[in-house]
Amino acid sequence: MKILFTICFIISMVPVNAQSDRIVGVWLTSDKDAKIEIYRQESCYFGKMIWITPAVDEKGKPFTDSENPDPAKRNRKLEGLEIISNLVYADGKWKGKIYDPESGKTYNSQLKLVNESTLELTGYVGLPMFGLTEIWKRSSHDKD
Repeated sequence: MKILFTICFIISMVPVNAQSDRIVGVWLTSDKDAKIEIYRQESCYFGKMIWITPAVDEKGKPFTDSENPDPAKRNRKLEGLEIISNLVYADGKWKGKIYDPESGKTYNSQLKLVNESTLELTGYVGLPMFGLTEIWKRSSHDKD
């Protein structure tokens, strides 16, 4: 009987994982100046910048995380920087944290798929209804 219960439990979890993995992929930000790759790591989701434009300043140097409140992190390149962390899926939404490298601030975040190619991302302090919402589009390539 315990084996049957365990098998039923595992099978019941499959659709939840399939639903939560729908966010995995490459997303073009609303300004179309960056692509964020969202990926799963264990039970959470993370997102890193895999492409930005422009990628270098007028001197040809890569843009860095210059506004980071931690001086030791200010020389990190923006390309490859993890900006979304610890997203957890529940009730059709992913909730976690998002880092804004332009301000050096980290906010609560809520992500929701509008459809398979449109992602609604809200960064907020307090309640999502008082946050800033952007629409990201799924990208078919790493660098369109």
